[in-house]
Amino acid sequence: MERESMEFDVLIVGAGPAGLSAAIRLKQQANEAGQELEICVVEKGSEVGAHILSGAVIEPRALDELFPDWKEKGAPLNSPVTRDDVYLLRNETAGIKLPGFAVPRTMHNHGNYIVSLGNLTRWLGEQAEALEVNVFPGFPAAEIIFGEDNQVQGVITGDMGIGADGQPKDSFTPGMELRAKYTLFAEGVRGHLGKQLINQFKLDEGKDPQHYGIGIKELWEIDPEKHQQGLVVHGSGWPLSGDTHGGFFLYHDENNQVEVGLIVDLSYSNPHLSPFDEFQRLKHHPVLKQYLEGGKRVSYGARAITKGGYNCLPKMTFPGGLLIGCNAGTLNFSKIKGVHTAMKSGMLAAEAVFEVLSQGDEGGKELTSYTEKWENSWANEELQSSRNFGPAMHKYGTFLGGTFNFIDQNIFRGKLPITLHDTKADHEQLKLASECEKINYPKPDGKLSFDKLSSVFLSNALHEEDQPCHLRLTDPELPLRDNLPKYDEPAQRYCPAGVYEVVEGDDGQPKFQINFSNCVHCKTCDIKDPAQNITWVTPEGGGGPTYPNM
Repeated sequence: MERESMEFDVLIVGAGPAGLSAAIRLKQQANEAGQELEICVVEKGSEVGAHILSGAVIEPRALDELFPDWKEKGAPLNSPVTRDDVYLLRNETAGIKLPGFAVPRTMHNHGNYIVSLGNLTRWLGEQAEALEVNVFPGFPAAEIIFGEDNQVQGVITGDMGIGADGQPKDSFTPGMELRAKYTLFAEGVRGHLGKQLINQFKLDEGKDPQHYGIGIKELWEIDPEKHQQGLVVHGSGWPLSGDTHGGFFLYHDENNQVEVGLIVDLSYSNPHLSPFDEFQRLKHHPVLKQYLEGGKRVSYGARAITKGGYNCLPKMTFPGGLLIGCNAGTLNFSKIKGVHTAMKSGMLAAEAVFEVLSQGDEGGKELTSYTEKWENSWANEELQSSRNFGPAMHKYGTFLGGTFNFIDQNIFRGKLPITLHDTKADHEQLKLASECEKINYPKPDGKLSFDKLSSVFLSNALHEEDQPCHLRLTDPELPLRDNLPKYDEPAQRYCPAGVYEVVEGDDGQPKFQINFSNCVHCKTCDIKDPAQNITWVTPEGGGGPTYPNM
């Protein structure tokens, strides 16, 4: 197939905080040196920020470095944190508010801001475009271009106008070849090209397997009398129990809005568990209900979180490119924050790339200088000091693990002379359905709790119906042959958007149905399927959710 081709100095896949910070820092350096650099950022969402979902409380350290004058430039950080409340929920009605001294220091948010990460990302996109970065939303990177020596040379964007039968429609438009001297992959959590690169170049060799959580979030407008702008509420415990770990957040942003959500570690073992339904019943707890009752749900979304941390960081360099941000797993889960570390990884990548391009480099090399820059950075130091946080929770549980982390973080400041490891991948953790207790979730009341379909509606998820399914099954028979009898097909429950169903077919037999148009691109299925039978690939450009103010 003949494709149009464009060439750039640097190509960046993903217009999130890491990718845009890299583009901005590259242009800043080029302008300071009086050099011309052609930089392109491609983004699969319909607009910059459309697919961005996070809590979010951010630490402004990286933003301070990228734009010391961000306040004057109008960055949307309007809600400084005024108070931290941390709870341990004992059951559906009781909870203990922890005194400040008992909370790990990484959970203190003095100096941080409650933000809509989507809005911050849109602002970063505006700054990049003002610096004459080429930003192309609606163009998913579908394939990697490799050179003769196996070096990365760019990407091919997704074809448009392919029918569900795999044949070109009248509207068919082939994707473009975007070639560059260096390509930075900033796709976010479980990026499908990043996943290929990790496997192809064995970037995770000698590392702990990566670990993930699923974050489910809603945006609410609440009674002004209950709103306390700047209040940050975190908690753990009920409704999660046993070997199911995670925690909730509720942030009071501006305009009488709160951001509420639940993060469930994808290491859980009970296949009957539904993270979506755990979140819905959580909102009925008095700690959350006191704020939400009488309010209105405005938006809904879900996204996986790369939370393995320091022990799971892959090698980030390979010939012709770099992995940055959540594609590499730079989030600091002990803080429940990854924006500042993702931005820093992008800025360091920009510095490593500019060093060689400014000397006339023609590309295709492995930028080992990036490894040195990362290892000497405050971001890497931060991840190293919290390396035990996740493994401690998985090994010892919420209470004992929390105690360990308090000692590690508050007393030893992350410098305990031991390193805990978590060497079992999340998808290997499920037990047989017959060995686990079924969970009877209460029906949603339509006031505090809701069903999946009405929730997906609020995510504004849209896909062209007449296109190939972007959720690929390696073995189409496996869900009914293996997963249904063993695990009661857990995709029906771990998916927070109702994509997967076991329904009765025309012949009266069970049928595995994929409602791909519901997909909010969270990647949970790609992570949690026990046989690793589901592969998420990019759908037609612009498809997926469009998150407002999330």
